Amino acid sequence: MNELLEKIELCIEFGKINNAAVYPPNMRGQDGADELTKQALEEGISPDDVLNKALIPGMDKVGQKFSENKIFVPQMLMSAKAMSSAMKHIQPFFKSGQVKQKGTFIIGTVSGDLHDIGKNLVAMMIEGSGWKVIDLGVDVKSEQYIEALKENPGGAVGLSALLTTTMVNMEQIVIDIKSFSENAKVLIGGAPVNTDFCQRIGADYYSPDPQGAVAYLNSLAV
Repeated sequence: MNELLEKIELCIEFGKINNAAVYPPNMRGQDGADELTKQALEEGISPDDVLNKALIPGMDKVGQKFSENKIFVPQMLMSAKAMSSAMKHIQPFFKSGQVKQKGTFIIGTVSGDLHDIGKNLVAMMIEGSGWKVIDLGVDVKSEQYIEALKENPGGAVGLSALLTTTMVNMEQIVIDIKSFSENAKVLIGGAPVNTDFCQRIGADYYSPDPQGAVAYLNSLAV
């Protein structure tokens, strides 16, 4: 069992999606996260163990490497795709309640901004950490975040912006979210924002990278 879980973890860490994937070159022709996760579940390994002993540790390593500039966006995207290929086998167990998620995270790129690579990376990392992720997409307005919070009470919210011209929209969105639910946790991220801006607009947390957002959310789930 442990050997199979270790193989899945390696597939996540190095971005081996499935047997057909040619990346990474040194794992060409081997089964990937897709086949190995399916095999693990068929062999009776619990979905909870697959998630917590293989998938999450693998994504933790990816996030740590990214934070230390040991890997970059392309490698991280491959790991995220490997994670997604494994998660499709785990998702039915979330719905049945057999595997418990840590909470709900609602994320979107703020109104006026159509950039989504950073948002997508954060969403994938947080889903890989065991959270239910609701991705609202790009150009997201206050009412869309609030509607998602109505449907998912207790959810945390992530605001992303890549442009200095759109980061200013974060402030009104934070005000609107806090007016709806003063206890709602709001995280912000993106190239132009920083801790000072986060404090100035009344958001709860700023992270320069996905791993920081994961760590903060996991601290809320304890």
